Amino acid sequence: MDRVEKEILLVLDNIISKSLIRLEIGNIISETEEKLRKEPDDTLVWESIPLTIYGERLPDVIRSSWVFIVRAHSTTGPERHPNSQQRMMSYRGTGNLQIWDGDKWCSNILVSDPTEGIGKRWVSISQNIWHQAVVGEENWVVVSFHTVPDSELIEERPDHSNLLSNKMED
Repeated sequence: MDRVEKEILLVLDNIISKSLIRLEIGNIISETEEKLRKEPDDTLVWESIPLTIYGERLPDVIRSSWVFIVRAHSTTGPERHPNSQQRMMSYRGTGNLQIWDGDKWCSNILVSDPTEGIGKRWVSISQNIWHQAVVGEENWVVVSFHTVPDSELIEERPDHSNLLSNKMED
């Protein structure tokens, strides 16, 4: 992680640590958890977070924010965003955010303990890079930031034949 990226993550981390913002995010998480309970076959659920809850403090590159909850004992499957860089933090629980390096999946075990360093709680996923979440014993709640507005975010998934061959399309 370069210096500029680390500074962005530190700013985002500081914003999310504020108690009023955590309260707002907590309310969105509660609503999102209800969606997960109502859809027992869904691997994950999400909800957009209005940027207004963060006030005027967000870095200029941030255009949308999301809560994702990934069900325990699940893998989300690969996805990528050809039009956005994603910055994601582990908010509650632990998970493995895997990033495809062109040959193999590289693990990023993320924890929610605020005493751990940025690199153990946050991951930055460059534009157009395949990634997937792998979750263990408990549901994993993450907060994510994108560089495009929620209405413009593109999510791509590989076709089934690529998944079977364990190769990802560039």
